[in-house]
Amino acid sequence: MGALLGALGVAFGAFGAHALRGMLDDPALRIWHTAVEYQLWHALALFALAVAPLPVSRWRRAGAYAFALGILLFCGSLYALALGAPHVLGAITPFGGVALIVGWLAAATACLRRPHG
Repeated sequence: MGALLGALGVAFGAFGAHALRGMLDDPALRIWHTAVEYQLWHALALFALAVAPLPVSRWRRAGAYAFALGILLFCGSLYALALGAPHVLGAITPFGGVALIVGWLAAATACLRRPHG
């Protein structure tokens, strides 16, 4: 999932830089760029969580699900807003941000609670 979301992030970045450049104004392009940047960083985090030599735990799974949900809600709502969706959709963005924060906290907990030896 992390690798696929990373590939999509690169594709969305290229799409925004080339196809949308003449179609969207600068504020909308900045919103698009923010979505791409957060998607790429969190796709990397999701990928790292998947390949890390940590035992599979509820914290690791929770982190992965939270990252995926955060990317969907946070980045997805920003992509939609940049493309002209109604501003009321922006109410979803903070929930995605909270999910991303939860993902980091769950990933940290998975690391701290791993068996030492």
